[in-house]
Amino acid sequence: MEMIQCVHMRKWTQFLAVIPVAFFETVPPQLVLAEEPIAIQQILEEPRVYHLKHVTMHGTARDVQPLAPYTVPNGENCYGAYLFRLEEDEATIPVAVLGICGRPLVRDPDIEDGERIEVSATIQAPSHGGYYLSFKGLKAVTEQEGVVQAVADRILPLVE
Repeated sequence: MEMIQCVHMRKWTQFLAVIPVAFFETVPPQLVLAEEPIAIQQILEEPRVYHLKHVTMHGTARDVQPLAPYTVPNGENCYGAYLFRLEEDEATIPVAVLGICGRPLVRDPDIEDGERIEVSATIQAPSHGGYYLSFKGLKAVTEQEGVVQAVADRILPLVE
């Protein structure tokens, strides 16, 4: 019985050793590598194309502003949110970093004004309803508002 188990284990080990090689040979490199940054100007020119799409952008943080705690529709309070503008050449997009909801905490913004950063975010285009984060807390989007906003989920310093 032990001999049979040993043979089966050897076969499984050989099979499992082939999986990573097969994976990297069949998956296109762009799926394995990090996302290429999208120009902010391109997003602003075609916001509907990027609505609810996850993108990576590079730029300089400007006007970093911590926000007061805000309340989400389910009644929970959220803490540690902040807003800033991401500037790239002549284009600028507002970026929201959502707060942590449900437990009170003090959290300073992770970035400083003038810092070069990479932002991974979901784009929210105008006229699609939903909510956006403003200096007055969470606001429902109305048809008249033309707010294009990025909601960040990762911010890294850029080393150039």
